[in-house]
Amino acid sequence: RAPTSSSGGGSGGSMSGGFIHKAARKKAPAKVLTPEEDRELMEAFKMFDADSSGNIDHRELKVAMRALGFAVKKEDVTAIMREYDKDDSGSIEYAEFREIMREKMGERNPDDELAKAFKVFDDDATGKITVRNLRRIARELGETVDDAELAAMIEEFDANGDGVIDEREFLAIMQKGADAD
Repeated sequence: RAPTSSSGGGSGGSMSGGFIHKAARKKAPAKVLTPEEDRELMEAFKMFDADSSGNIDHRELKVAMRALGFAVKKEDVTAIMREYDKDDSGSIEYAEFREIMREKMGERNPDDELAKAFKVFDDDATGKITVRNLRRIARELGETVDDAELAAMIEEFDANGDGVIDEREFLAIMQKGADAD
């Protein structure tokens, strides 16, 4: 008989050994995807399925994961492919991609993600988002926005009136946006 004194207690399931499999994997629970997240994953999969084969290979997976905000290395992708490419075809289908991304999304810490997002805007590491920072982001996104409009964006969310968006103000913006969903 298997010992019954597990530290997690275990819930929902039989003593068939499922909990042992879960413990051995030591992964965060897979995220339950919203319909919007599901659509985004499908769009990303289709976009990076360069040859429209219905599969993505090692290289396409790495690019797709990076585009979705996961800083993966070649070794990470190799390990993922080894785990999910069960038929050794060198590629994975959408269902496997979706499961990989659900697990990765479940591992994310929202506070860390917001801090990373702030750093994307604050590329000069001043601790502040300025008109110059917003201009660069707009340019990278292919948007044409004049400085007056960028300054108005800052003014709208500049709670302390110092003419810039600090990290606290940025977090308030992002959390307000999440609450609006």
